[in-house]
Amino acid sequence: MLKKLLNFVTHRIFIVGVLLIFQLVILVLAINKFEEYGLYCYILFFILGILVLLKIINGNANPNYKIAWIIPVLTIPIFGTLMYLIFGNKLNDKDKKLVKNKENIQNNLKQDKKIMENIKEQDINFYNQANYIYRNAYYPIYENTYTEYLKVGEVYYKRLIEELKKAEKYIFMQYFIIHKGKFWNEILEVLKQKAKEGIDVRVVYDDMGCIVTLPNKYYEQLNKYGIKACSFNKFIPILTSKLNNRDHRKITVIDGKVAFTGGINLADEYINEIERFGHWKDNGVLIKGDAVWNFTVIFLSLWDYIHGKNENFESFRPKQEVINSQGFVQPYDDTPLDNERVGQTVYLNLINKAEKYIYITTPYLIIDDELENALCVAAKSGIDVRIITPGIPDKKIVNEVTKAYYNDLIENGVKIYEYSKGFIHAKTFLVDDKIATVGTVNLDYRSLYLHFECGVLMYKTECIKDIKEDLEETLSVSKQVLIDDTKVGLFRSLKRAILRLFSPLM
Repeated sequence: MLKKLLNFVTHRIFIVGVLLIFQLVILVLAINKFEEYGLYCYILFFILGILVLLKIINGNANPNYKIAWIIPVLTIPIFGTLMYLIFGNKLNDKDKKLVKNKENIQNNLKQDKKIMENIKEQDINFYNQANYIYRNAYYPIYENTYTEYLKVGEVYYKRLIEELKKAEKYIFMQYFIIHKGKFWNEILEVLKQKAKEGIDVRVVYDDMGCIVTLPNKYYEQLNKYGIKACSFNKFIPILTSKLNNRDHRKITVIDGKVAFTGGINLADEYINEIERFGHWKDNGVLIKGDAVWNFTVIFLSLWDYIHGKNENFESFRPKQEVINSQGFVQPYDDTPLDNERVGQTVYLNLINKAEKYIYITTPYLIIDDELENALCVAAKSGIDVRIITPGIPDKKIVNEVTKAYYNDLIENGVKIYEYSKGFIHAKTFLVDDKIATVGTVNLDYRSLYLHFECGVLMYKTECIKDIKEDLEETLSVSKQVLIDDTKVGLFRSLKRAILRLFSPLM
């Protein structure tokens, strides 16, 4: 018992938590001290509050996000204003490292114009989608790329191990969560062996994502095995907006010829080796061929951003074999360091251009007015819009916010289903039997505005039919939420309304 208590109080998350609480206490005491000066304090924060409100109102942030900040600034001026100054400001998009990083990405990614002309002849709507991603996120679209849909974590796990063992030159892995267990331990043994063979093995994990799953400075242990490793955005006990910006991507690149992405982190619940919230339904996609280069650049650009380097990306580009493949593939990323909401725009374009149906899976449904309106308009126009959310949630409060959106969506014709067997963590859009995206982007504010994310957009590829089959199978074991199911008591309705109002800050 004493040992457990000692382990708890010496654990990093406990120490960090205590330090953050200490800073909040100091902040509250400082506010009380300010109030001793009465009129002077009031005038100071009145002026400061007006300036903050002007900044919020005239900024380019989402309207829902603005409202969520305006209310505390107006109702509790001193505390609300200070909280906004600490957490409300985004990272500086004029950062010299970022500018250099963007230039490096652009210099290493060039679109084959013949491919775009081919797409334009086939489908002008999809051409516009692909062109948006290239012009604003800089990632080209490719042919000569094989796609394989991985319908559940267990399949992803098996295929990932198989491909890692084939590595000959390099392995790049970037994940939000790594947790010691069967999944990670088996991968680690492969990585250690490959590092011994002289292969360039690199691992990036998010420091916040792994705060309870890995020891502090775990990268030092990996470095001893010959694995080049680092944590992203180290979680330090200082109240700052940087705490919000996490690396939520899940990417593996092998020799520049094979890549994996999807919702699956390297932890045992993702492969149902342990059970946390019933059956864990997730997915991923494996690609081989030309489009892997986008994921290689995504990884290297973040690696260089973290380390302040400027590597020659071309030295990592392999000579690709000709692949007998179908369709077009466009891996892309999204970053909170600029003003371009790539993940959200990709989703909006898919919704707005759908002709027959839109099937969506998401663990969280916490959307802004623009996305909600797009879904409702699509449904009211006769599009079959279906959204699958978890039957067993991982976060009860977040699930309450998700349910707060059900009534409006269902009343406008959107069909909501809850995965009866457990928790669905997959982030998938499928449109009209021809377009799909699989990746890391949740339908919530954190993914759409604050996190580093990625996905892969596919048009008429081999795996589209497999994605549809999986979604239809998932729908068959999901319970449709009817309008009567959304009716709750006054207290719960009020709770959901308040949670929804402040959901952009969660």
